[in-house]
Amino acid sequence: MAAQISPTDQAKLQMMQEMEIEMMSDLYNRMTNSCHKKCIPPKYGEADLGKGESVCIDRCVAKYLDIHERIGKKLTAMSMQDEDLMKKMAGEQK
Repeated sequence: MAAQISPTDQAKLQMMQEMEIEMMSDLYNRMTNSCHKKCIPPKYGEADLGKGESVCIDRCVAKYLDIHERIGKKLTAMSMQDEDLMKKMAGEQK
């Protein structure tokens, strides 16, 4: 039997999904701009990337995604600590 989701929860889920898409789009755009500036010279004569440019972009993207993941994990850990602290404080006030 499938669980029923209330309209309010559906709206929240929809909003969270839209925010996730927006955040991933922002990440992609920032990464693209940053790595392009770093790895592709402003004046280029060939349509295809050179080997050095390809390697630079590959490394840049890998570093960008690695740092993004590390920051996400750190923020999640901090959020959990804050949540635990709030629960602890609420328990002490009773």
